[in-house]
Amino acid sequence: MDSEAIQDIFRTLGPIRIRRMFGGQGIYRDEVMFALEAGGELYLKTDAETRPVFEAMNSRPFTYQTKDGRSTAMSYWLMPESAIEDDVEARRLGTLALEAAHRARAAKARKAGGRGGRSRPAKA
Repeated sequence: MDSEAIQDIFRTLGPIRIRRMFGGQGIYRDEVMFALEAGGELYLKTDAETRPVFEAMNSRPFTYQTKDGRSTAMSYWLMPESAIEDDVEARRLGTLALEAAHRARAAKARKAGGRGGRSRPAKA
């Protein structure tokens, strides 16, 4: 899928940035990756809060083979074909993905920096 098609699908979300990665493309808004394109398919970021929405749509997670042959699933789930053709559904699912991406980023910042993302003072 080319970057123009991706821009068109997510045009209702505002400005997005697309970056090549791992043979696919990372799709960013607000400096967080909320979607990825791989093998011509779009996958959206999920978390415990949004995954049930994708499960109910019979979606599936993005998986890849590791060097040792194991299959690994990521927290990105396939965007249903119907949403690619429907601006309202693309915006709804894209918004869910953005929210999940922001929650993941905030959790990572809290974990890395302690309280509120700020580092703790060193002990004397």
